[in-house]
Amino acid sequence: MSRVSFRTLDRRTFLKYTFGTGALILGTHVPGWASEADKATFHPSVFLGIEPDGEVIIVAHRSEMGTGSKSTLPMVVAEELEADWKRVRVEQAIGDEKYGSQNTDGSCSIRDFVEIMQSAGATARTMLELAAAQKWNVSASECKAQNHEVVHAKSGQRAGFGELAPLAAKLPAPDQATLKFKSPGEYRYINKNTPVVDQKDLCEGKGTFGYDAKMPDMLVASIEHSPVYGGTVASFDATEAKKVPGVQHVVAIERFKEPHNFQALGGVAVLADHTWAAMQGRKKLKVNWDSGSNASYDSDRYREQLVATAKQPGKVVANRGDVDAGFAAAAKTLEAVYTTPLLSHAPMEPPAAVAEFKDGKVVCHAATQNPQAVQETVAAAMGIEKKDVICHVTLLGGGFGRKSKPDYVAEAAILSKKVGRPVKVVWSREDDIRTDFYHSPAGMYMKAGLDAAGKPTAWLQRSVFPSIGTTFGDQSGYGMELEMGMGWNDLPYSIPNHRAENGQAKNHIRIGWLRAVANVYHAFAIHSFTDELAHLAGKDPVDYVLGLLGPGQKLEINPVGMKYWNHDQDQQKYPVDTGRLRNVIETVAQKSGWASRTKGNGHGWGFAAHRSFLTYVAIATEVQVERDRVRIPNMHICVDAGQTFHEDRVHSQMEGACVFGTSLAMLSEISVKEGKVVQSNFHNYQVARFTEAPMKVHVHLIKSDAPPAGVGEPGVPPVAPSIANAIFAATGKRLRDLPLRKGLRA
Repeated sequence: MSRVSFRTLDRRTFLKYTFGTGALILGTHVPGWASEADKATFHPSVFLGIEPDGEVIIVAHRSEMGTGSKSTLPMVVAEELEADWKRVRVEQAIGDEKYGSQNTDGSCSIRDFVEIMQSAGATARTMLELAAAQKWNVSASECKAQNHEVVHAKSGQRAGFGELAPLAAKLPAPDQATLKFKSPGEYRYINKNTPVVDQKDLCEGKGTFGYDAKMPDMLVASIEHSPVYGGTVASFDATEAKKVPGVQHVVAIERFKEPHNFQALGGVAVLADHTWAAMQGRKKLKVNWDSGSNASYDSDRYREQLVATAKQPGKVVANRGDVDAGFAAAAKTLEAVYTTPLLSHAPMEPPAAVAEFKDGKVVCHAATQNPQAVQETVAAAMGIEKKDVICHVTLLGGGFGRKSKPDYVAEAAILSKKVGRPVKVVWSREDDIRTDFYHSPAGMYMKAGLDAAGKPTAWLQRSVFPSIGTTFGDQSGYGMELEMGMGWNDLPYSIPNHRAENGQAKNHIRIGWLRAVANVYHAFAIHSFTDELAHLAGKDPVDYVLGLLGPGQKLEINPVGMKYWNHDQDQQKYPVDTGRLRNVIETVAQKSGWASRTKGNGHGWGFAAHRSFLTYVAIATEVQVERDRVRIPNMHICVDAGQTFHEDRVHSQMEGACVFGTSLAMLSEISVKEGKVVQSNFHNYQVARFTEAPMKVHVHLIKSDAPPAGVGEPGVPPVAPSIANAIFAATGKRLRDLPLRKGLRA
């Protein structure tokens, strides 16, 4: 998910430094390293190079984990360049500040970089046209780039990009204000379902993922971590482990120092010639742990504490009108408590990285969402400068936010220094699930005062959860601005009296962002509660929500005591627009045939709509319930993400979000006893199988000229409440706790 205190650049500053005939130098970039694009004959930006043979090299500075960023952003460059996509080679960037933020989190790759990529392509195209004009001694306005060459229509002359590259390299970059961009009607690749860059290799099993990465003479390490967060090694016996054929070393790694950030946890590593030997040797380790203060942590008791806190007054984070007076005047009131559990990212590929420490520098290959965080974390662990860490990025077999936290890369570097050889660290599925940066559990209290028609005149909401800020040393116990800004202090309903609060929660386990972050639990509570109010009023849920939203308008969100996060974007450019939210609701209702759907007798439809990552999503879900078994024949999802650039990837992300969200809604839960995570693999940390996932996902994409917004995460939040609301419609049973299957079995 989301970014925490990672630096961003405004477009004007970035463009100021990016374009010229040489590579951009920004901050402390990696010295002595040049990409193939940098070394090209003509390289007007760090993202682009053109060789004399006509090859166009475009740099992908974001990580590829199925979202399509490695393809979409380079495709935007090629589009404005007027390049032949078949003659484009996409180069994966190493970690380097010259590219701006490389953190592939927060559903912001397109939003933050599409204009920069458009400018990169248009700048190069303009310079090639100027070069052709000089070559032919004609006006530049008469020269036009077309499919990898520049054409002078009047004389019929044409020259390929390769021929013009040496000439263009001698020209100054044009003023960015003079650049001309294509209109959507001129697009050749954008929204034309252009195949993703690695499609052939992926289909043929040739893609290089974290587990595929190798370095000469490397050892493979499997690490025993403390089963309790923060525990330390009291003693260990490696006698039997060293007897396993292939085991070369058994090495202790020191425990992290507070605050944790992304440091290695610490533990005991078994290093061997191959993975099997390392894992078998680890099984024979005998480790005595000092578990520390978190050994008493119990997730069930902790959930009870969250609920108890949620029922008490908290810190006010949004306030409008007089809620207490509104309750006093209400015809009736409704109260409800909702809870969500700890969740694991559980990507198909567990964390993996290989690193070599040599001559005071580290070279690593990692499945990471953020190679710059790798540089920072590894440099701190090794006591070297960030510029002395080179991070090569592999493909990711899933991420969901887990692989932006590079503790496993630091482990590889630490071990390489200890044994004097390259080391590949591999986490097993059990390691990943038992030692994750978990998604926060939450308890939420909701109360509404209603008039005689069942419409809320007063609304109170309290959210309590251990904040991600605890990972970075925040001991206040309250949520951060970004967590409050994820569906909590920006309620879009037109209610005269409204107050949102946040209670304190102490943390006892590693916490980090997971796909959609705080929106997951906030959306579940708000949209489940709204559905309850609709049924209490005897109203259709869709009509009821449209009534709460009122006429379409752009809201100015002014929370109490903090800035409205809004993904660090200006509210004028990215307002909370209830008109767009209404539109996705009305569209999904029409596309799903909502008004004609029968409900009851084990069959029902549920609905939810939510704004997150600046994107508007509505979902209508059909369920068939038999005892504790829930089938989902259809799920309709309508999305308005502003301007999009690869519709196939948008559809794919929405489909994936529906499956991911179904897992979180119905099945997934991490439980902790005596500080130790109970679950270990997919047999007890369940994700949706074919029979449990939506059988059909219907994606309805709103065509929009609004600024581009997020795609990777905003499909997730409305899934759980839509399923819970559908179960109620089918059975009359209201479920307020995730995962929902537990409630059906109760």
